[in-house]
Amino acid sequence: MDTAAVPASTDLVFRDATAADVDALVELVESAYRGDSSRAGWTTEADLLEGQRTDPEGVRAVIEAPGSRLLTAERDGRPVACCQLERRDGHAYFGMFAVRPGLQGAGLGKAVIAEAERQARTVWGAREMHMTVITAREDLIAWYERRGYRRTGRTSPFPYGDERFGVPLRPDLAFELLVKELD
Repeated sequence: MDTAAVPASTDLVFRDATAADVDALVELVESAYRGDSSRAGWTTEADLLEGQRTDPEGVRAVIEAPGSRLLTAERDGRPVACCQLERRDGHAYFGMFAVRPGLQGAGLGKAVIAEAERQARTVWGAREMHMTVITAREDLIAWYERRGYRRTGRTSPFPYGDERFGVPLRPDLAFELLVKELD
């Protein structure tokens, strides 16, 4: 059976990542954003950045930090998507969102973000979800806007020179804060 044809939310198992998941989640995040494998999906950043998107230390830090979780979506025991949730003052931060490239476009991302929002609201009592997105990713920002996120116009610089986040291929990269109220 073609797993992409199965409704995304019906066969997913959500759980918090553990240290045993680090290597698989690094591979998942890298495959969704960097290199030729990322071009199989629409979330690629390969035309904006080279190098790594994350590393084992970065994933482990998200898993182990107080008030932080790396929510993992599995299908048939294999991670197919993940996202970082971090508890902050009155809101939650959403990051490190990745969906396996070959499964993008089938509703899996919608299911993951909905579950992340639900958990932030019900487990932590968060009233808002915040995230930052590279401003050059207009298609991705539009996708988030269709999910109820709004652009704030508040930007922060890309960490040029810190190759832990990639090697920029253009000089104008920045992040914009997107916010959604969680009812």
